[in-house]
Amino acid sequence: MAWHPPLSATDYMDFTRTGNRTRYEDKFFARRQALSSLALAECADDRQRFLDDIINGVFAICEESGWQLPAHNTYVRDTPQLPLPDRSAPVLDLSACETRAILATVYYLLRDRLDALSPAVTARIRYELNQRIFQPYLEEHFWWMGDGVQPMNNWTIWCTQNVLLSVFLTDTDRTFRAKILLKACRSVDYFLDEYGDDGCCDEGAQYYRHAGLCLFHVTEILNAVTDHAFASLYEEPKIQNMASYILNVHVDGKYYVNFADCSPVAGRAGTREFLFAERIHNADMMRFAASDYMAGGQDALLLPSENNLYYRLLNGFTANRITKYAFAHAGKISHPDLFYQSVGLFIARDDTYCLAVKAGDNADSHNHNDTGSFTVYKNGAPLLIDVGVESYTQKTFSPQRYEIWTMQSAYHNLPTINGMMQSDGEIYRATDISYHMGDNLCEISIDIAKAYPSQSGLLSYQRTASLYKGAEIVVRDCFAFDKAASDGQKNTVVLSLMSYEEPILQPDAASLSFRLGSLGTLVLSGVSLLSVETIPITDARLKLAV
Repeated sequence: MAWHPPLSATDYMDFTRTGNRTRYEDKFFARRQALSSLALAECADDRQRFLDDIINGVFAICEESGWQLPAHNTYVRDTPQLPLPDRSAPVLDLSACETRAILATVYYLLRDRLDALSPAVTARIRYELNQRIFQPYLEEHFWWMGDGVQPMNNWTIWCTQNVLLSVFLTDTDRTFRAKILLKACRSVDYFLDEYGDDGCCDEGAQYYRHAGLCLFHVTEILNAVTDHAFASLYEEPKIQNMASYILNVHVDGKYYVNFADCSPVAGRAGTREFLFAERIHNADMMRFAASDYMAGGQDALLLPSENNLYYRLLNGFTANRITKYAFAHAGKISHPDLFYQSVGLFIARDDTYCLAVKAGDNADSHNHNDTGSFTVYKNGAPLLIDVGVESYTQKTFSPQRYEIWTMQSAYHNLPTINGMMQSDGEIYRATDISYHMGDNLCEISIDIAKAYPSQSGLLSYQRTASLYKGAEIVVRDCFAFDKAASDGQKNTVVLSLMSYEEPILQPDAASLSFRLGSLGTLVLSGVSLLSVETIPITDARLKLAV
């Protein structure tokens, strides 16, 4: 195969020139997916038919000037990106670390076959790994490594996982490995220290795959190289809570409770969730992961869009066992009602409805201004929604982030107060939070006035969301202002509700009543209708959730 289209310097510069991420990243990741697929094909076929293309792929990737994405090409966190990579000073970002892990896995699987053709191939891999990861990892400090001051996120554990894979899948000496291991363990400590004891991923279900699951892989690697010295981690309640999070936020089928940059369609669970659940002895999570794996069909087996060769390899070795488990343990999966204190996430269910409410504050990682927002699913289908996030661009992680409509409170089933939406930052938060979890009623009450700027004049905005099990969901809003609006105008509260289906107004003299497709009815009391707006979904990332 030809390793085209090539990655040019101007392709790399496209991000700083236009803000577009996908044009470069699509080519970048296609190379890695192809190399991973070829390596698996060679292992399965065992006839050396794919080795030439694998060599071409290895050299094509090794000859890239930088393995960091253009959007991450900076040496100081949250500073402007440089237009081109400096080969003499590698940046260790998510993709650079994962590229190294892919090459290390190719090295581990195919070293003898590649050496039989030319030892220069594996020598090149070792050289690039040393220059681009091992030396900078030990000699430099990148923010995601942790220092006890800067906040951590999924980068910490995701990068650490791939660094460990790179080291322990290639020929490195014992002393060097010990240095890497100790530094990696410090980063894991920083990561865990910031994670809530309840195990809630403040970045949402999609990022659990790069946070909780990467912690699982790090633990597995550490156990493998230390004769299971870290095995007791799986008995820790915090680790068990982190593992179980993905089951707890699952709604039904492809849908998840979502907030921040997470999509409601956060990807199928599979072998990695299954193995993590097995380690913590969570039978419900094992059934969930096995069932979701089977629902994924051929893609679940082959993972064609996955970059990480290690994940695909693990998937292949687990496929037979997870399939057998799915058939042998079919049945109802239990999803608990719960409140995640660390993030302020309330989830309640019955046989018909799933209600989720986001309290907390507007300073989550990948934050949207969504304090007090709620979503509703009925019979596993979306009624009132959080639309998610559009394709990432330069603007997404810039000071102009909250100019993007998907980040704004007006598009999160929240009110706009005197023309003002919520603000971002830790001080903009829910207060007076109380909740009840019962067999017949699950309910949460919060005051979201502090999520709005003080200029809004809002004194209180009490929102109570209740699931009457076996009956209905009721959301009550009660608000007060500290004074009359200026210039003799009335204070205004405009409540926006985001529905998946087009709302069709129904005749009702006493209230506003809307049909939402064939699923249900939305009844509004104490309000007057201003407008119904249809928002066309044209963004490629948002289309994945339609």
